[in-house]
Amino acid sequence: MELTTRSAQKTRMIHGLTEVDVTLARQFIRDYKARTGESLSFTAFIINCLARAVEENKGVHACRRGQNQLVLFDDVDVAVTVEREMDGQKQPIVYILRAANKKSFLEIHREIREAQVNPVEQFWEGFSFFSKLPLVVFRGIWPFFWWQIRNNPGFQKKFGGTVGITAVGMFGKGAGWGIPVAYHTQVTLGGIATRPAVADGQIAIREFLCLTLSFDHDIVDGAPAARFSARFKELIESGYGLIP
Repeated sequence: MELTTRSAQKTRMIHGLTEVDVTLARQFIRDYKARTGESLSFTAFIINCLARAVEENKGVHACRRGQNQLVLFDDVDVAVTVEREMDGQKQPIVYILRAANKKSFLEIHREIREAQVNPVEQFWEGFSFFSKLPLVVFRGIWPFFWWQIRNNPGFQKKFGGTVGITAVGMFGKGAGWGIPVAYHTQVTLGGIATRPAVADGQIAIREFLCLTLSFDHDIVDGAPAARFSARFKELIESGYGLIP
């Protein structure tokens, strides 16, 4: 983790903190559970919206090749942290959802659920592979690995996806934002706060998700980041992929 933090600190990240009304989506998920008994993944819903927004704004998941070239991908590969039980303890593992923009919400939901229960050998662990290496070996290969991540788009896509998403809201209730250690476009899900707000011309109790949107400023400028953020927010608030 120390080496990851040092390396990521060399990336000029910009972070935007915002709130998104998730009342519609959260109510749908609650109603669905009441009807079927199945708990739908809220993170899967956010990933579905994220993949669509990135697909429409491909510049936000561009990867650098050398000093003067950027590579744009058609597939949106989302790196998501899932909690797995390993050796009797729950541990976070990075899982790469490949081509998430070509999958429905339910497909993403089921893939995440499978990643949470399948044997570790059955799915790609991304960076988690390196946690198994002896420390001396890890320290020796990390500079080369990080150079590849920053300069080889195919390598970055394979090992870390093209965008990332993580959640810190489980560490507390109410409003709150997290600032991630990141090196490419990253979405951090914070707390969910309930408060009165105006909806359809009336005051009602609404649920707001705290979001941190992080971008590599050497790749993504302010205007493209703002367009992506606006579209991402629009998709979430409309219940994209959930509401017919």
